[in-house]
Amino acid sequence: MSPVLDTAFIPPRDREEVVRHAVWESMVAVDIEHGPPAEDISVRIGLGAVGPIRICSAWATSVTLRRTERLAREDEEPAVTLGVQMAGSSLVVQNGRECSLRPGQFAVYESIAPYTHLFDEGVDYRFIRFPRAALALPDRMLRDITAVPLGSDNPIARLAFTYFSQLAVSDELHQGVHGDAAVQPSTELLRAVVASQHGNSGLAAAPLDATLGLRITQYLREHLADRDLSAARIAAAHGISVRHLYAVLSRSGISLGDWIRARRLAECRRELADPNGRQRTIAAIGRSWGFVDATHFSKVFKRAYGMSPRAWRDQHRPASCA
Repeated sequence: MSPVLDTAFIPPRDREEVVRHAVWESMVAVDIEHGPPAEDISVRIGLGAVGPIRICSAWATSVTLRRTERLAREDEEPAVTLGVQMAGSSLVVQNGRECSLRPGQFAVYESIAPYTHLFDEGVDYRFIRFPRAALALPDRMLRDITAVPLGSDNPIARLAFTYFSQLAVSDELHQGVHGDAAVQPSTELLRAVVASQHGNSGLAAAPLDATLGLRITQYLREHLADRDLSAARIAAAHGISVRHLYAVLSRSGISLGDWIRARRLAECRRELADPNGRQRTIAAIGRSWGFVDATHFSKVFKRAYGMSPRAWRDQHRPASCA
């Protein structure tokens, strides 16, 4: 990965602000305290992305990064960062724990809780930022794994270190079809590392299976408007059988057809009440959310909300149009 920021080409008086802006815009908002004076600050940053996964490769003089309580509260998109130690050492503190990282190790930390990352010896590090929702891991599991050194005593973590350290610097994997293809295996590998840290294959499999329902419902929300959304398609997207799909959803108290219908109706209801949606016919709004037959749409809408789609739209007609 080629550096996109190099403080060697930036006047000393501007270096701290330029580095802060680059980190805040590309990764996460943190307070940055540099060890050396401004004229001796040296930072090189390379940035990349694999789908929604953001990557920052950094080389720098000593620095301390602090995610404060205020910054954590203001987080708009909760994320989990994987920090990969390439050389030297660093200290990660979060959720009442601290760990020292050596080359060949990595740690995870959450954006929704304060943390401190101390690089006394300088920085040779890879920051890989995952959307928290994409991991679909239980909150407690993530809290328990933050600021824990991973790598030397876990064979899956050792494999992950090699994988993620290469992913971070491979420009070929940051674009096009190759990047798209790397998103899911990257996410699943981090999930496997977190789960396997329990030290028991049975325990490792359990949380992954338990969160399958979360991933399925996330997929449903993302594809709710697709007319071809079916049990077979959903199951294939998650590498399971249709029977397994229904079993997973049943354990979460979800009936697939009812869940999809209820949320599609809610979207129709929202659009029908929106003044901006009045330029579209009721039938067109129904079709856009999978209700192909206008008569059927009217019946299920009235059954759900006690009035027809037209009555609902008229009820929310702007007063000036009455």
